[in-house]
Amino acid sequence: MTDKDLTTIDGKQNPKFSAEERAAIREYAKELKAQATKAEAEAEVLSSIAKMPMPDRALAENIHRIVKGTSPDLDARTWYGMPAYYLDGKNICFFQIASKFKTRYCTLGFNPAAQLDDGQMWPTAFAVLDITPEVEARIVELVSRATNN
Repeated sequence: MTDKDLTTIDGKQNPKFSAEERAAIREYAKELKAQATKAEAEAEVLSSIAKMPMPDRALAENIHRIVKGTSPDLDARTWYGMPAYYLDGKNICFFQIASKFKTRYCTLGFNPAAQLDDGQMWPTAFAVLDITPEVEARIVELVSRATNN
């Protein structure tokens, strides 16, 4: 996939994607092509975390530690250049950094495969500002529910 594919429609600038979104699409395309082993995928996650600016990096390191500690059977892979965790090939949860999309806070999101259903409405992403004991306990609870641990 080339930048031209992502930025033009019939030779005209595509107004639907920001520069950050185009970069994320390029990263995702690269990830799909990689077909990495689990060890390579885990190394890629750790490398992507190491490249993050602070304080996003500190949160990502803690989220990674908590998620993998709660459910070691989850496979860590990058998803749009950020850490994501898979069970049986299905994306269960992901961490999105604030700096990448210039947002106010990082988020820990859960995809439908997590099955965190709770009544007629429930959150699928959580803003994360800091890892306190309460926040860590909540992440452990959510990941445990999502993976049936």
